[in-house]
Amino acid sequence: MPGNDALSVLEPIQRPSIADSVFDELHRQILRLELPPGTKLSEFDVARALGVSRQPVRDAFYRLSKLGFLTIRPQRATTVSAISERAVLQARFIRMAIELETARVACQTLTEADFLAMEAILAQQERAVAARDPAAFHDLDDQFHREICERAGAGFAWETAREMKSHMDRVRYLSLSFASERAFLEHKDILAAIRARDPDRAAQMVRLHLSRILDQIVRIRAENAAYFADEG
Repeated sequence: MPGNDALSVLEPIQRPSIADSVFDELHRQILRLELPPGTKLSEFDVARALGVSRQPVRDAFYRLSKLGFLTIRPQRATTVSAISERAVLQARFIRMAIELETARVACQTLTEADFLAMEAILAQQERAVAARDPAAFHDLDDQFHREICERAGAGFAWETAREMKSHMDRVRYLSLSFASERAFLEHKDILAAIRARDPDRAAQMVRLHLSRILDQIVRIRAENAAYFADEG
C-alpha cells in the first residue's frame, strides 16, 4: 500500500520528559510550602524518593535555581530559597500589566459559552472555600485567571507571566488561610464586569484583586519571618 506523503509533515507527539515531571513535582511542593524555605535537598534523596535517576533531578534542580526557588552551593547542601519580597512585587507588576489588558479584551470577546464555563469554575471555588481546601482553591484560582486569558485569545500572555508569577504563589498560598473567601468574591466581581462588557470596571476589579497581596505580604511576613529573605 503506497505511503501517505502528507503524513511526513506531522510532528511526533511530545510527552513530558522525566526531568519535566521531576521539575513539576518539586515546583508544586515548593509553591505549596510542602518544601518550605530552608529545606535541604539532595539529588540522591530526591531521586530515590521519586524513583528516578539523579540526572533528571540535577536538571530540575538547575531549572529551579534559575527561577530563584533553589539555592545550589557546590560541596554544600542545596536548599529551598527564601521568599523574596522584591521578586513577589515584580511578579505582581507583570501580572497586573498583562491581566488588566486581558480583562479589557475579554469584555469584547467572551461568549455565553465562555461565561458558563467560567461560572462552573466559580462554583468549584465556592465549594473549595466551604471545604477549607486551600490546595484545591489555589489550583482553581490559577485556572480562573488562565481561562480568562485563553478565552480572550491571549493564552500566550499567561504563558509569559506563569513562571514569573510563581514568586507570588507561595505568598498567595499562605494567604488562603484567611483570604480565600475574599478572593472568591473578587473573582465573581471580575467576571460580572466582563459579562457586563464594562472594560473600565473589569480592569478596576482586577487591579483591586491583584493589589491585595501588598497588604497580605505584610501580615504573612510578620507571621512567617523565617520564610523570607533579608533584602535590606
